[in-house]
Amino acid sequence: MSSRDETEEARNELRRPFMHTGSWYRMGSRQSSMMGSSQVIKDNSISVLACVLIIALGPIQFGFTCGYSSPTQAAIIKDLGLTVSEYSVFGSLSNVGAMVGAIASGQIAEYIGRKGSLMIAAIPNIIGWLCISFAEDTSFLYMGRLLEGFGVGIISYTVPVYIAEISPQNMRGGLGSVNQLSVTIGIMLAYLLGLFVPWRILAVLGTLPCIVLIPGLFFIPESPRWLAKMGMTDDFETSLQVLRGFETDITVEVNEIKRSVGTSTKRSSTVRFVDLKRRRYYFPLMVGIGLLVLQQLGGINGVLFYSSTIFESAGVTSSNAATFGVGAIQVVATAISTWLVDKAGRRLLLTISSVGMTISLVIVAAAFYLKEFVSHDSDMYSMLSILSVVGVVAMVVSFSLGMGPIPWLIMSEILPVNIKGLAGSIATLANWFISWLITMTANLLLAWSSGAGTFTLYGLVCAFTVVFVTLWVPETKGKTLEELQALFR
Repeated sequence: MSSRDETEEARNELRRPFMHTGSWYRMGSRQSSMMGSSQVIKDNSISVLACVLIIALGPIQFGFTCGYSSPTQAAIIKDLGLTVSEYSVFGSLSNVGAMVGAIASGQIAEYIGRKGSLMIAAIPNIIGWLCISFAEDTSFLYMGRLLEGFGVGIISYTVPVYIAEISPQNMRGGLGSVNQLSVTIGIMLAYLLGLFVPWRILAVLGTLPCIVLIPGLFFIPESPRWLAKMGMTDDFETSLQVLRGFETDITVEVNEIKRSVGTSTKRSSTVRFVDLKRRRYYFPLMVGIGLLVLQQLGGINGVLFYSSTIFESAGVTSSNAATFGVGAIQVVATAISTWLVDKAGRRLLLTISSVGMTISLVIVAAAFYLKEFVSHDSDMYSMLSILSVVGVVAMVVSFSLGMGPIPWLIMSEILPVNIKGLAGSIATLANWFISWLITMTANLLLAWSSGAGTFTLYGLVCAFTVVFVTLWVPETKGKTLEELQALFR
């Protein structure tokens, strides 16, 4: 064998999926046919739904990480003797870890597959939670939070991409929105369990989603589009057949994916930063990054950060219970968005969401501004406090209807297959960086303006989002991923 052949063989070996599943499904297909027990598999969507339910454990872990620091603050500060600033560092380190994970996420998902990258993300998450649970000082506490963040950074990119790549076009919006729905469920669970469970036990419970996810990954197929891109034709067709049902004719979809992957490969086998100057690359990347950045600049983290103070001013005695109430509202509103997104379309929901957020933030800003001119003991002050609560709740509902789930969905839909790793990493990094920035500056902004100026600033960003969606965001409802790629060529 020549040196060139050995090099090529080694390169192909590196391109094999980290978690191989093709032969297992081929065997399952033959057994189902022989036993005549494939009635359940005949449903085109049953295999996809099962995959999404397993993969949803990743974003549940994502949400649990985000929600953990809220109900545990007082107990951790007391038990470990931390200052408020030390605890603030602990809270923000998950964003720092997520930025590192975001940088690596695209390349990891490209080289070892979507399932393999989720396996890699799950392990540091489990170790991180155990570090926090057994922490006696800031060193283990900080290390655990960084490890959690790293895993979450990978999950936040890989899960929406995997769901988009396995879903039929008529279900992709709803299934893609399950990602954000699962995040809100994870946040709500952290808030709820935090009311009753000590912080160390809560950290141990945080390991459960990933502990269940790891074995679950062995029972779902790899993304057929990733397999096609890697040149593994047999595994690609087998994976797609399992996802669509063994009785379904997948010929048309197979040919579309092969044609799309072949076109992308011919144009650019190795994508460099200079290639992003081409419109077919920079425009979807601009839309993806723009939506994910505006999602965070709209101030959802800042509003939630200050929500307990708003509730206290309105006379709500238990801020933790109120925070759980907000988490529950997020889950319900995101579930409604999941149901609507394939019916109403992405652009309409994004527009309604952005307009609703703008109006809600104007209400909160006006309430804060007017409270400076009335007595704290007056009925008007109480009414304005209640109005600010109504504004916060309306803002959370509006965010959850569109700007929460849909930016991640559109990012996973419109990025061309041959730049998805690089571009996805950039978009995910931008989202996490702005999230960290908003979280770190929330206190400074509130000190600068006592609320009115801060919420007005957030409102202006949401108003710009309406313009951005109207001018640049394409409607992706009802189109295959291959049709969307052709749209930008």
